Amino acid sequence: IKKLTALQQEANAAMAQPGDPGSPYAIGAAEGGHDSVHPELGTLDEFRAFVASCQAHGLEVALDFAVQFSLDHPWLRTHPQWFKRRPDGSMRAAEHPPQRWDDVVNPDFGSEDAAALWRALRDVVLFWLEQGVKIFRVDNPHTKPVEFWQWLIADVAKNHPDVIWLAEAFTKPAMMHNLGRIGFQQSYTYYAWRNERWELEEYLAEVCGEAGAYMRPSFWPTTHDILTPYMQLGGEAAWKLRAAIAATSVPTYGIYAGYELMESVARPGAQEQIDNEKYQYKDRRWSDYEPGGEREGQSLASWLTMLNRVRREHPSLLLLRNYVRHHVDDENLIAYAKSRTLDDGTVDTVIVVANVDPHSTRESTLRLDLAALGLEPGERFEVEDLVTGARWQWGEETYVRLGPESEPVHIVSVIR
Repeated sequence: IKKLTALQQEANAAMAQPGDPGSPYAIGAAEGGHDSVHPELGTLDEFRAFVASCQAHGLEVALDFAVQFSLDHPWLRTHPQWFKRRPDGSMRAAEHPPQRWDDVVNPDFGSEDAAALWRALRDVVLFWLEQGVKIFRVDNPHTKPVEFWQWLIADVAKNHPDVIWLAEAFTKPAMMHNLGRIGFQQSYTYYAWRNERWELEEYLAEVCGEAGAYMRPSFWPTTHDILTPYMQLGGEAAWKLRAAIAATSVPTYGIYAGYELMESVARPGAQEQIDNEKYQYKDRRWSDYEPGGEREGQSLASWLTMLNRVRREHPSLLLLRNYVRHHVDDENLIAYAKSRTLDDGTVDTVIVVANVDPHSTRESTLRLDLAALGLEPGERFEVEDLVTGARWQWGEETYVRLGPESEPVHIVSVIR
């Protein structure tokens, strides 16, 4: 514990100490670069076995593609023309104001040999495609030329049209939208910072509306870089709620490793988890949280399993632009619905009502737009709560009570 505490205090230190894993975004070491596996993590054969095992369980492996280089990266020796240097010959650290990354250098996309650099980065992607990876989460694409990404995505798609690109670009809206227009099929969003009802309704109207034609959102309540005060202080209700809204409002959502364990302690001075994997190799000992384990019952694994089961069983949740807002009198409660006509002519409709105040149980009147649900004015209908299994009769006006005393959200299926 003392060693870990010291490591946390030295986070972002300019010099790594022996035994430190180093920055995961300063790619490269004496052992290799972007097309290598670090020996401390395993071998390439073991990576292939890992990919095959995931696929046998119906999972796909996504790889983080960070076009950033450590000073030990082999390309700095073999292709020095791809990198800018100061007049004294030293390398300039990467800067993303207000941040300065002392352990990272960026390539020079405008060098005289830029075409060869572009092809080399393309070949890195092709290498990992050969290992079975078809999803790439691109780190900070907004700090590289948009023209490069447009060329790369199109060039790879010639022979690999099923590759998915996710833009991790927490930047100005115009740039995020532009990355979607030039080829990124998925985009990180501002979801983590939209917590009040009015903020969520405004943002959902944007990403599920006109912007949804070209920018496909992926909602993440937290990441390795993001642990908002809402999540730090909201307790279990906040962690349940934010996963539920992410899983039901847009087709693609994600959780950072350890989300099940509600890791809510922030690093001093930063909105990120204090002991995330950026600073260590972490073994969470998942078996401790399973039945019979030392920490049984302290995990949200069953809640996330429920959300994924609901998504599998209700195709309406896998569409983006079918979001319809409904009204709840209490400003702390949000309501929306998603409907989809299936091939057999039946209609799958899911209504979500959530209390965005994780600290208080609230009760109010839900006012549904029955016409938007394909129902007649004044009609009563049966719903099943997919969270608890309860069944009720609902109508145009329905009483709801949600909060940490029970569950923070209703996810109900309309029984037609």
